[in-house]
Amino acid sequence: MKHTTTFITQDQFAKSLIQHLSADTVISTDATERLRFARQRALAVQKMSQTQTAWSWAPQAGGSAMLGGGSRHDLFNKLGAFIPLAALVVGLLTISQFQNESRAKEVADIDSELLTDDLPPTAYADQGFGQFLKLQTAER
Repeated sequence: MKHTTTFITQDQFAKSLIQHLSADTVISTDATERLRFARQRALAVQKMSQTQTAWSWAPQAGGSAMLGGGSRHDLFNKLGAFIPLAALVVGLLTISQFQNESRAKEVADIDSELLTDDLPPTAYADQGFGQFLKLQTAER
């Protein structure tokens, strides 16, 4: 026994429903009000789903993509997604600046110690000076 299932789309269902409702049947006032309320609710849901998908990337002709528009409130919500990215960039720039200042301070400290030492800076560049220091430490 083979079991088949027929699937219909929402459009097909709507057309079928319209045909049944368009027939010369009399609909009660209560049913009319419920249908009106259901229609308004369906339109509100459709409007919300269009607003939510308005920001999705949709492919356009020619292989390009275009970001859809929305209300001004939605624009601020979408821009809020970029705040963590901006915070990351600012954090990385701050760390880089701090490291550069730290390196400059270290170099300045070494330079000041070198210049205030009793020995001239050329003594540190002399290869014999290293041997001299080794002999001095060995004698102690």
